[in-house]
Amino acid sequence: MSTVVKSAGDIHALVGQELGTSSWVEIGQSRIDAFADVTGDHQWIHTDPERAAAGPFGTTIAHGYLTLSLLIPLLEEILVVENRESSINYGLDKVRFPSPVPVGSRLRMVANLTEATDIASGVQMKVDCVLTVEGQERPACVATAVLRHIFRDD
Repeated sequence: MSTVVKSAGDIHALVGQELGTSSWVEIGQSRIDAFADVTGDHQWIHTDPERAAAGPFGTTIAHGYLTLSLLIPLLEEILVVENRESSINYGLDKVRFPSPVPVGSRLRMVANLTEATDIASGVQMKVDCVLTVEGQERPACVATAVLRHIFRDD
């Protein structure tokens, strides 16, 4: 279930709370290969299943930045911001990749709003995002997203 906000005040009211949990997303080899093609990162641990089978993870793994790239679509599933004129990714604080994402894994994200600061016509949010792999204890990615939402004056 999504958390819905319509104003900067709604966002401020959620500081310190969990915003929700996303649905599961499967990470297949075709997604990993497509990411490698787009970024030019064709390291064998990501794109060569035969060689990776004998490597440290026993299979190919998703790029850390592929995992990180899922942050915004999963966050938009969790937090629906209505009445906005625009939203931007302002940056990231502290990004870590504590464990690999093996091919065929399913990921989901839990988001917690840690800070909201008023800016011109809107609000800047800091959201702690934890992406977990189904069946693994350690998270795959832990990051703090910094986002800005500008609201319409309707």
